[in-house]
Amino acid sequence: MVDSREAALIARVRMGHELAYAELLAPLLPLGARLAYGLLQDRCAAEDCVQEAALRAWRRIENLEPGRSFRPWFLGIVANRCREARRSSWWLFSTWLPVPDDVPDVEIDWLRWADLRTAVGRLPYRLRVAIVLHFYLDMPLEDVAATLGLRIAGVKTRINQGLRRLRTAMEAEVKDR
Repeated sequence: MVDSREAALIARVRMGHELAYAELLAPLLPLGARLAYGLLQDRCAAEDCVQEAALRAWRRIENLEPGRSFRPWFLGIVANRCREARRSSWWLFSTWLPVPDDVPDVEIDWLRWADLRTAVGRLPYRLRVAIVLHFYLDMPLEDVAATLGLRIAGVKTRINQGLRRLRTAMEAEVKDR
């Protein structure tokens, strides 16, 4: 549900007020970046996707249904942009590029969980995005459902399927050691 402040900002954005859009978008950029990084596992690609999603949201603000919150709508755009990025031929090439030496601490923490990260990255997109939204971004099921345009039961199904696959992959990894 949209609060009155958010509804007023959205109305101003629809009239073309750039500052209102900046105010609406600013608190969501870190969340969008975390989502994109969780899906792409590449900081630069994640930043690009969030920037492109922000531009798309600005251009398509009329597509936001009245009474719908901006947050899940914007995060849905970020998730879709990440899916598009992974489908591009550049993505396939860029995954072979070497990792730079000056990796930030946030990414070092992520790298410590390389086996899990690899397993999450191998999940089909529809399962991966639900898991990243719920566990990595700590979003409640209701928000994940709104972001993905699903019912809560559908989100639970995707998360459970993803967790089963992750459990199987991680058990196989332990056996291989």
